[in-house]
Amino acid sequence: MAIDKKEHWEKVYGDKAPDAVSWYAPHLETSLNLIHQANINKGAAVIDIGGGESTLADDLLSGGYGDVSVLDISQKAIDVARARIGKRADMVHWYCADITQAALPQGYFDVWHDRAVFHFLTEEAQRARYVEQVMRSVKHGGYVIMSTFGPEGPEKCSGLEVIRYNSENLHGQFGKTFKLIDSSTELHHTPMGTTQQFLYCLCRME
Repeated sequence: MAIDKKEHWEKVYGDKAPDAVSWYAPHLETSLNLIHQANINKGAAVIDIGGGESTLADDLLSGGYGDVSVLDISQKAIDVARARIGKRADMVHWYCADITQAALPQGYFDVWHDRAVFHFLTEEAQRARYVEQVMRSVKHGGYVIMSTFGPEGPEKCSGLEVIRYNSENLHGQFGKTFKLIDSSTELHHTPMGTTQQFLYCLCRME
């Protein structure tokens, strides 16, 4: 029986506190460093895919970025983030949608950031639709920051199968249109006291 993805994630975010999910981090330091490495101006458009309860939007707003978008399949996750951010939440463009089906503006974003969504796309057709979204939504010369579980990362997360990547395999999903600029792995320390290996890739859309 196929899993209803939206129902699954609404339950995850409904059952667990924001700092009790395995991918929680108080600040996404590596992601922020890669955004800074992209050397964009503060008026650039940045979208966080699967950003839900993540603090990336908070830190971008605090850093003076003025065009921030967050997409998540879970409305509960978005509601938590909006409440935490407070009045500044109105400065963020919020999208509650499945990224493979979302309606996003064309050729708009300077930076596309995804930490821990892509590795849940276990079907080739899902990944193809995702890449199509990136190619349609990111400006030529824009940057794509992808973070998935690395080769030594978990095989499942939140009850779902995932695909683990190294930099070559992850970059290969996107093709020659995307130039790989930098890649690295890090050990994420979960709230449960375990570690998870994450892979980060910074690409530029040629």
